[in-house]
Amino acid sequence: MKSFIGSLVYCLSVLLLDLCDSYDLNNPSYILAQSYAQRRNNGLPHRTLNPAATDSQCRSRPLDLVFIIDSSRSVRPGEFEKVKIFLADMVDTLDVGPDATRVAVVNYASTVKIEFLLKSHLTKDTIKQAITRIEPLAAGTMTGMAIKKAMDEAFTEKSGARPKSKNISKVAIIVTDGRPQDQVEEVSAAARASGIEIYAVGVDRADMRSLKLMASNPLEDHVFYVETYGVIEKLTSKFRETLCEVKVEIVQDPCMCEARLAFQRQTQTSIQDLNAKLAAVTRKIEQMENMLGRM
Repeated sequence: MKSFIGSLVYCLSVLLLDLCDSYDLNNPSYILAQSYAQRRNNGLPHRTLNPAATDSQCRSRPLDLVFIIDSSRSVRPGEFEKVKIFLADMVDTLDVGPDATRVAVVNYASTVKIEFLLKSHLTKDTIKQAITRIEPLAAGTMTGMAIKKAMDEAFTEKSGARPKSKNISKVAIIVTDGRPQDQVEEVSAAARASGIEIYAVGVDRADMRSLKLMASNPLEDHVFYVETYGVIEKLTSKFRETLCEVKVEIVQDPCMCEARLAFQRQTQTSIQDLNAKLAAVTRKIEQMENMLGRM
């Protein structure tokens, strides 16, 4: 009888060791880590830092985007071509389409010209082709007038902007190398109040005070400066991060509720497995008893 009890105890010990090996019952934090790791790996999109590796990086944030570019006399023809290359590179980083990002360009000097509207071109190729056709206007730097025209005409639903109910971000990116010859503070404030987020890019001789008066807050995220037009393409990656970054909200679990639920689910599964194995052992013991009884 002692040998029988010893055999039973041995069988139960083997089962318990098997349970402990398959699941760490003494370490709930392990379950929490597993759960968060699984959610992180399954729930987040893969990101690529190389802009050439993918055709689209901004699927998470559709925009109504208007470039406001300075083509005054101080911007030499070769420099203006670099601005156009910068615009084309920016378009390449966007997910362009009727339900994604729409792009318009406002060109200004002493006069203001809307080169094309948000509704004019809805593919990357047609936008970039339109950019190549833009010519400088020369003469003065009426930045305030350009912002007002963008607000009053380029960002309207008639011109292709989505209605407020669609909750599509309206973004203006101003590129200039000079000091405005008109007032920009009030018109920029009005544009921001209407829901337009303004980024100000200064090049070379650009007036930093004016850039700060135009841009949205926080200024450190909306004012950029480069020494020459020759390096303006460096801002492409910066804007990709700013406009296209997928922001992941990490939800804290101070009560460790998720860990407890996972622990309970795994424990229930393990108990079911243990019951099945005990039932198998019980059947074997009954068979052994029957054999002993016949002897």
